Amino acid sequence: MRGVIIAGTHSGCGKTTVTLGIMAALKAMGLKVQPFKCGPDFIDAGIHRLITEQPSRNLDIWMCGEDYVKKCFYKHSIKADISVIEGVMGIYDGRYSTASLAKILNLPVILVVDAYGMAESAGALIKGYRDWADEKGVNLRWIIFNRVGSERHYMRLKNSIRDVQIIGYLPRSLNFKIPQRHLGLMVAEETPIQRDDINRLSEAILKNIELKTLISESLIKANIYDNPPTQAALEEANCQPQFKRVAVAYDKSFCFYYEDNLDTLRNAYAEIVKFSPLTDSRLPLSIDAVYLGGGYPELYAKELSENKSMLKDIKEWSLSGMPLYAECGGLMYLSKGIYDQDGIFFEMAGVFPFETSISLNKRAFLGYREATLKEDSLLGYRGETLRGHEFHYSEINNLINFSDLKRLYLVKDGEGLALDDEGYSYKNTLASYIHLHFGSSPNLAYNLINFTRSD
Repeated sequence: MRGVIIAGTHSGCGKTTVTLGIMAALKAMGLKVQPFKCGPDFIDAGIHRLITEQPSRNLDIWMCGEDYVKKCFYKHSIKADISVIEGVMGIYDGRYSTASLAKILNLPVILVVDAYGMAESAGALIKGYRDWADEKGVNLRWIIFNRVGSERHYMRLKNSIRDVQIIGYLPRSLNFKIPQRHLGLMVAEETPIQRDDINRLSEAILKNIELKTLISESLIKANIYDNPPTQAALEEANCQPQFKRVAVAYDKSFCFYYEDNLDTLRNAYAEIVKFSPLTDSRLPLSIDAVYLGGGYPELYAKELSENKSMLKDIKEWSLSGMPLYAECGGLMYLSKGIYDQDGIFFEMAGVFPFETSISLNKRAFLGYREATLKEDSLLGYRGETLRGHEFHYSEINNLINFSDLKRLYLVKDGEGLALDDEGYSYKNTLASYIHLHFGSSPNLAYNLINFTRSD
């Protein structure tokens, strides 16, 4: 197996641009590239899929634990020519940093350095990052400079570095950007990058970065997984019988799903049936459960609100007591309605008695979340603990007025501090702002599928 982690000195240094460029260039060379994302981010993972045509996997130590992360990496890397992991924030930022993941997986690291406004001083900067790598047992192997002004600028940067190999740069004139909005980059389902731009980025990587060096020196020598599954076992896991059908909302408004969540449902003998709350008039036929993920319902609130037949189907499904699980944007869709950032109200399904609103003037709700079930539910039994991530600008209006609303989650943040109870429940509908990773609880997907069998 071959693999590499692309880290950055800080957020905004060009890490994503370099990652996408390397993925595109490796694919242009005829290699099968398996993408991964360090941490809980959905959006970067979606763009990876757009570039590589392979589902990107989130490797999150806090949500899933080291063993799960190792197994996930091995399972999907063994089928690829090379794996490319995009880091999160700066390489050493956070308790579960890019550096921590690199050490766990025993992978070489590319450090992306923004060279704008800097020349020989880069040597001092990189010496600090290299020294920390030595202390932490991280293999900081290569440097790539971003936003380099000229060949002369590049040589000044390169000549300032000691003991770390420089394998290339991206020129400032490339001016490659991915459109952004309030939660970050535009999602892959909106096709934010055109094919011509991808080709231009790929060509810049092929011209200015030593990919042959990266490929030849990225062989993973140490076995990170004590008992790796055989290829036959992997194939068998992908060919299990499908006993139940789970309808998954998937379009431009609902596209935030961990790929592993869908896989664990399949491994629990579920067939995933995708539908669009934007364009489909009815729920799929002969289904056993509905899964409404996160996304950007606020951006498509008018279209969602006008699709009355779908809203009616969703509400009747919930009222009938059938299993319905929703996260973040899905919760907003199940509310009475959404106030967009301009204060315009759009009616939604009305399963829950509250409304939601968007306020970009307030700080985002952001961070890891641990939810302990207060009673039995479609996700598990009382006392079971689930982990996930929260990131949104919307909020429930006047939540204090709904004190009688049933809440099934005792919630803590990533540091163990107690937060307000969450996990809003009505009949067999469960909705929350938390994006749960099903890998955090080995029985979560099975509980959902078993619930559909017995209800």
